[in-house]
Amino acid sequence: MCTGRVDLGFVLRAFSKGADGVFIVGCRLGECNYTTHGNFHALRLTHLCKRLLERLGLDPRRIGIEFLSSGEGARFAEATDAFTAQVRELGPLGRSEGLDPDRLRNGLDALESIVPYLRMILAEKLNPGLPSPEAYEAFFAHHDVDRVIDEAVVEKWIMARVALLLRASPLATAEIAERLGLSPSEASRYLAAAVARGVIRYDLSQKRYALGSV
Repeated sequence: MCTGRVDLGFVLRAFSKGADGVFIVGCRLGECNYTTHGNFHALRLTHLCKRLLERLGLDPRRIGIEFLSSGEGARFAEATDAFTAQVRELGPLGRSEGLDPDRLRNGLDALESIVPYLRMILAEKLNPGLPSPEAYEAFFAHHDVDRVIDEAVVEKWIMARVALLLRASPLATAEIAERLGLSPSEASRYLAAAVARGVIRYDLSQKRYALGSV
């Protein structure tokens, strides 16, 4: 299968199902067998996923990518063994990073829920255009990529996390902040944005936030 068929949803679902690492292997950059340059898509996806894992508190080395030709069986074995050893050293997903299991589950489930939006961000805001390894590495090393993620992704992601929490029961600002690992002021800012968009509402009778009519 061409790595152009690899979807961010596949990767996030693997982590949600308990995978400790995800390794993507494609043909060499600039040598696409289908002239679709799908391996550059996989490279963009990997860069984005690394940034998202970091923001969740996971080690970004849990996702890896390698580009090989079909005749490089020995190198494929070496690369696979090296990645496997790296993930084994990192340990079970979230545990070695000291993440609360419920918070990890909430973060991954919320990311899965906004995959269609993340696909749009990949296509429109995180696409260097020219299929060149150098151009891609330079683009994703630039601080503007982090700015795009912080401005275009994080708010939507946190609103999705809040909505998942509120499915169980209404919660106060302090409770939401604690469960998401945010300061009360940060939580208040995101909650105000979620209320403005109708994702949630503030229940005056309970003095807690509850799911709104979307």
